Amino acid sequence: MPTSEDVPVLIVGGSLVGLSSAIFLAWHGIPTINVERHRGTAVHPRAGHFQLRTLELFRSVGLEEIIRRKSEEQYDPNGGIAAVESLAGPELATYIANINSGVADVSPSVRFFMTQQALEPILRTRAEELGAELLYGTELVSFEQDAGGVSAVVKDLDSGAERTLRARYMIAADGNRSPIRERLGIAMRGRGLISHSITIYFRADATSLLRGRNLGVIYVFNPVLRGFFRLEKSGQSGFLAVNTVGDTSRPEATRVADNITESRCIELVRAAIGVPDIPVHIESIATWRAVADNAERYRDGRVFLAGDAAHTMPPNGGFGGNTGVQDAHNLAWKLALTINGSAGPGLLDTYDAERRPLGELTAEQAYSRYVRRTAPYLGTEGIQPVVDEWRLEIGYKYHSSAVLSEKDDDGALHEDPRESRGRPGTRAPHLFLERDGQRLSTLDLYGKHFVLLAGAGGGGWCDAARRLRSGLAANRQVNGVIVESYLIGPAGDINDPGGTFQDCYGISPSGAVLVRPDGFVAWRATEMSGMAEKTLAEAISSIVR
Repeated sequence: MPTSEDVPVLIVGGSLVGLSSAIFLAWHGIPTINVERHRGTAVHPRAGHFQLRTLELFRSVGLEEIIRRKSEEQYDPNGGIAAVESLAGPELATYIANINSGVADVSPSVRFFMTQQALEPILRTRAEELGAELLYGTELVSFEQDAGGVSAVVKDLDSGAERTLRARYMIAADGNRSPIRERLGIAMRGRGLISHSITIYFRADATSLLRGRNLGVIYVFNPVLRGFFRLEKSGQSGFLAVNTVGDTSRPEATRVADNITESRCIELVRAAIGVPDIPVHIESIATWRAVADNAERYRDGRVFLAGDAAHTMPPNGGFGGNTGVQDAHNLAWKLALTINGSAGPGLLDTYDAERRPLGELTAEQAYSRYVRRTAPYLGTEGIQPVVDEWRLEIGYKYHSSAVLSEKDDDGALHEDPRESRGRPGTRAPHLFLERDGQRLSTLDLYGKHFVLLAGAGGGGWCDAARRLRSGLAANRQVNGVIVESYLIGPAGDINDPGGTFQDCYGISPSGAVLVRPDGFVAWRATEMSGMAEKTLAEAISSIVR
């Protein structure tokens, strides 16, 4: 057996979620090794609708501009989501006219369309820049965990050479059929399999049929098929996902992938476009299973499930990849604090407590959209009402020991982000402020450490945070946790030109909020306390214990 190599975190998977995990951990200074059995990043476009929170997270690690530029090479930036009988036929419904309508009020970022095929090389470059070791063409052979870590054997698929890696923790970002999840005996719960679907990647000149319509996602409903298009803005190429064919009352309607051929795919593309003789070139065909399930637990000892390994959902709403990136971000700072000794054993338990209920909610919401947009034959009895995108993207809420909830917290998993006003457990609100003459979002203050923001009269909170950070505090409960502090106001560290910070965060001029490294509010004091240092230290200690 080869000598083992030590690494703090082993990530199994080198696609969207695995790469995001490596980036977020490296951002916190944690070395990682990714193993990925494929020899490179995505070869198929796959997840193409990236939500608001996802770009905010990529913004926090310096990737927003390069991703946005690449996205605009492929798609119009403000596309809509609509339904048609065919591209040449009538429009049947408009679900979202413009994906970025109203976004400027709540975020410095925007939603975007982009193929995973184009995004993953950008993520790979950034992960390598930050020091992550990425082993493509390498598979996990076996693993065992004990009280001190995980021992894994990995094999280079070209040479057959094996290495033994010893990690303190392992992230399973190994896809919807996760061998790691299976090995751990973690069951999936939910709606199960709903379709044997296909995605057809093709070239065809549909430019004239777009007729200047700014459509990012185009659902198709006709007697031949039900599914959706995503066309590049040139109108010359794209992909068509097909969920059902023919009469949906027949069992075989959902078995689209059975015996699929190139000639059949040409027929389906022509039916979706609505021009029977349009020249079509099929570039590739991917078969996949539409499933809406959630893992019964996201953690097993020192192994954590993330992305499709933790939750599988149909593509309706674009939640799958986005939810996985958010898993990675939630887990990274908790692992970092635990590995560097600043957090106790309970902090890692909050990953399951926070992300699993949202995984279940999101899978159900994707299923509800699937039924309403693609498969009404399944019936709406017993499915969740559709929750609007604002709540699911930036209005979701965490409930765990890493959040000091307030007495009036109703325990809901989401709320309107315009009404959260800095409530503990919610994403800290976006507000443009000014520092050294430069405009910045409150979101730009979060990402590496805890951040304390105090109102114009809350200087005592900032003094307490500085004393805790410097080690001069009488109360030393924070155990190395770094807290950056900012007084917000005309005479403070950061100016609030509009005078709206206090109302936006739900505090008085002497109040303060403590924001976690992932940008979620952990604790809030609406006004000054006579024991600010003790109060703040106890709050931090409770959060990371």
